[in-house]
Amino acid sequence: MKKIHYLGLLVTAVTLNSCFSIVGSVFRLGFRMGIYSVFIIIGLLIWVISKRGKRK
Repeated sequence: MKKIHYLGLLVTAVTLNSCFSIVGSVFRLGFRMGIYSVFIIIGLLIWVISKRGKRK
């Protein structure tokens, strides 16, 4: 009975660990992409403002 219990704990720990590592890597990737997307959006805004300024 105890062996089954320990096996269940081990399986639960391994699945939780893999889930956390997957979530962590996705979060890190998303964080990097978020920084890059913020830079791209700021660059586009500056570009649009400069284009509008030149038209006048």
